[in-house]
Amino acid sequence: METKIKLYGTERCHKTQYYKTFFESKKLDYLFLDVEENKIYAEELRNLYTNHKLNFPTITIGEKKLRNPSEKELNKWLSKLS
Repeated sequence: METKIKLYGTERCHKTQYYKTFFESKKLDYLFLDVEENKIYAEELRNLYTNHKLNFPTITIGEKKLRNPSEKELNKWLSKLS
């Protein structure tokens, strides 16, 4: 089954680290896509935005795109997964 949660970010970004810890603490299956280490992930992220910028951290949950969401907003969309 395909992972429904993707986290686009970088290892050096403190907000990316926050989301990684958040998902791990909730034991959620997610895919971390480092946009500095992998040009394909960077291109995927650019294609999510009309301005083609590397807006990270960005989280996708299914078809929903969240740019640097609050914990409340993140929990709202995660609850729709189950």
